[in-house]
Formats: sequence, C-alpha cells, structure tokens
Amino acid sequence: MRFLTLSLAVALLLASPLAHAQKAAKTPKPAPAAAAAKTMLYEISGNKLAKPSYVFGTIHLMCAADLKLSDNVQKAVGNSQQVALELDMDSPTMAEEMRGLLLLPAGQTVQGCMSKEEYTAVSDYYTNELKMPFARMGTMKPLVLTSLLYPKMLGCPTGSYEMSLVEVAKANNIEVIGLETAADQMGLFDKIPCENQARILYDMVTNRAQTRQQLIDLLTLYQAQDVEGLREKSLASKFGMKEYETQLLTDRNKRWVPLMAREAARKPTFFAVGAAHLGGPNGVLALLRQQGYQVKPVL
Repeated sequence: MRFLTLSLAVALLLASPLAHAQKAAKTPKPAPAAAAAKTMLYEISGNKLAKPSYVFGTIHLMCAADLKLSDNVQKAVGNSQQVALELDMDSPTMAEEMRGLLLLPAGQTVQGCMSKEEYTAVSDYYTNELKMPFARMGTMKPLVLTSLLYPKMLGCPTGSYEMSLVEVAKANNIEVIGLETAADQMGLFDKIPCENQARILYDMVTNRAQTRQQLIDLLTLYQAQDVEGLREKSLASKFGMKEYETQLLTDRNKRWVPLMAREAARKPTFFAVGAAHLGGPNGVLALLRQQGYQVKPVL
C-alpha cells in the first residue's frame, strides 16, 4: 500500500499546478466563459454525442478531511459508464509498472546531480525530518523525491480525488481507464536533465515555508473551485518547470482531447485530470470547444 501511495503521488505530480507553472508574459487571457465559472465539473455534449460526458479537475494529496466528492460529482459519475483518469489507478499491475520507472538511468545518482552542499542539505532534511533513509534513495529521480515532501508540508493524513473516484467507480460497477500509461508519464521526467530536477528538489527543501504557502494558496483556490484563479496563481510559482511547460502541459492536453473524444463517442465517460489542465487557451476545456463540443459548467 505504501508503494501504491508513492506511485500515485509520483504519477500525479505531473498534473500538479506546482509542476506546471507557465510564463505569464506569453499566456493569453482566458476566455470569459472559463473565467466566470466557479466549478471544477463540466458537462460535455453535442458533436453527435448520444449522451453527455463530464470532465472534472482534481488536485492531489490534499488533507483527507477536506477531500469531499460533491453530490454533482457523484451524480455525474453515476450517469457515466466509465471513469477515465490520467492513469488507470485501478490496474493491478500499476505498482509493478511504476517500480522501475522511478529510477535514474543506470550509473546516475542524485548525489552526482548536485553540489556537495546541496546534497547535504537535502539528505539531512529527508533523513532527520522526514525519517527517510536518503542514502538508500540515491538512484531515484529527483522529481520523484519531491513528491514525498507534500504530506509533511500539509501536516495531515492525505488523500486523493483519484483514489476516491476509483472507489466510487467500483461501488457503481464502472470501469476505470487511463489516458496515459505509467511509461508515458514517467518518460516525461527523462526529458528534464537530472541537474534541473535536482535544483527543483533543493529549492523546495531549502524554501520549505514558501513551498508550503504556495501549496496552501493553491488548495484554497481549488476549494473555491476557481479554475482560472488557480491557473494564474501557478504562473508565479518559484518551483515550476517553466521551460518544460509545453511538454508537461500543453502537449499532453492536445494528446488527451482526441482520446477523450473517442471515449465519449463510445460511452458516457467521467474524465478526471489535474485542475491545471482545464483552464487557459490550451486547456482541455478550450480544446474540446474548438472540436465542436458544448462544454457547460455544472454549478
């Protein structure tokens, strides 16, 4: 169970607003309809769909006590015939698929990607504060290691919308599918040099108060169901990977939308992806509208 939790945190790190900060100077203003809606749930209809599908924005590893699926969300899942997450979190082989993907290429280590001082600072924090044997974690990708910081920063037992949705799907005898494979998601890390990953890890460890405040701010915006506000807040993130925004966010949205169209045509589907993927001119909501679908906020 512990490994499955780590796998979820790592896989969904890619959808976290902290991991998707964008360059504000190059970001057009959001469409008025998207900016006005205060919801994370949208109905998809039209374009020859026999029945509506839904898209829901999630945020990851929030306090379990604050994690609640609204009546509208549960009703939308009940009206659907399958749930599509970024990954098929219901797959019995997920943990095994993820296991080898967490590691750096053979011969590479976290220590080799950092200065001695940086490594010491990070190692001391994980060993002394998180009570994790950092010396034995040195072959893991640095961005994998960042996912282990969030529970400590939140200071509470954590949960995820994804696993909650899996449970609702099971209760309704609804199939769960994934828009990507574990290899697809973790392969994105390989596009980011180890030194750059290590710098993000070091910055988050040594600026913990700022990292925690950003996380709290994003959670507050999420709970307010403010898609564009959450997106705009993420623009200023100190810990994002701005130069990789196209690969990590825009390109994935563009790959997902044809898959979403195919699945929605097959059967009514409840899509759940990271909230950072919803808004903006290259978000899934705008891209679905461009394909001729009616995308209506469910309030």
